[in-house]
Amino acid sequence: MRYRKFGSTGLFVSELCLGTMTFGGDGQVWSQIGKLQQDEADALVGRSLDAGINFIDTADVYSEGRSEVITGQALRNLKVPREKVVVATKVFGETGAKDINSRGLSRFHIEDGVKASLKRLQLDHIDLYQVHGFDPATPLEETLRALDNLVQRGHVRYIGVSNWAAWQIMKALGISARFGLARFESLQAYYTIAGRDLERELIPALRSEGVGLLVWSPLAGGLLSGKYGRDAQPEAGSRRTTFDFPPVDLERGYDCIDAMRKIAQARDVSVAQIALAWLLHQQAVTSVIIGAKRLEQLEDNIAATAIVLSEAELAALDAVSALPPEYPGWMFAFQGGYRQKQLTDSLASRG
Repeated sequence: MRYRKFGSTGLFVSELCLGTMTFGGDGQVWSQIGKLQQDEADALVGRSLDAGINFIDTADVYSEGRSEVITGQALRNLKVPREKVVVATKVFGETGAKDINSRGLSRFHIEDGVKASLKRLQLDHIDLYQVHGFDPATPLEETLRALDNLVQRGHVRYIGVSNWAAWQIMKALGISARFGLARFESLQAYYTIAGRDLERELIPALRSEGVGLLVWSPLAGGLLSGKYGRDAQPEAGSRRTTFDFPPVDLERGYDCIDAMRKIAQARDVSVAQIALAWLLHQQAVTSVIIGAKRLEQLEDNIAATAIVLSEAELAALDAVSALPPEYPGWMFAFQGGYRQKQLTDSLASRG
């Protein structure tokens, strides 16, 4: 297991992060994703730690808070030293009482949210506290000051953001810099070989500002697991048949699966491992969040860290998955070529 620098901090996290969305299964939506109970969760957490994973991600809304409870109890049951695990959770959606102020990113909700999460997790601090969406009703400065207050009080070590646009992240970073507040050190976002949309605006912004990227749903909700294809029928009860999310252009996805299957067969590994390995080869990626319902799924995901794709394999995968040109990207490429010619001519003129 390799470890990568987290944003612009001195913290290091494992290249794989254990996601706990499959823990609990409380609520109609969450039951379609996973229903793991305490003993099963303990086994997954224990195996992850043994494999060198030091990063666990959950959220207050997962299974109506039950995921946090199970995650925290697993760390207790396994007697994990606190300094050996980086625990991340999120705030934004409704948990507990369904009230007009029990959602969003107001100071009111953030203060309530962190207290509830700490209690469910049985922790005295949260290592990474992430806002789980964008709240147009709350001024960004209010949200950032509330989060900074949590950092100053020691309830939270670092803050991050999930599912925001590039302009929203840049605006928040500007406010934090102006007022000397804790800044977002990571973005948790959807990214797969079959869904590379964030390469247009988000990844350039993250690389410019030194913000880390945590990838959720790296197998596109199971679509890239190897169980699906143009001629492959998914097994009854599989996630994509009951919960078709995140949205994917299926023809594009099947093209990617076909290309990955060839590489997987040549290497005698799973398609899922190739999909994860491709992400781990992307420079902007800090950690890839993996979720599992069974130990064998977790083992298969962990094995992806040993795969080193060749330049030819990466080129083949890029060819089938690359985003079509879009303005202003194609203009940047055109102007970049013009600038390169200037530099070449300048060097030539110097003899």
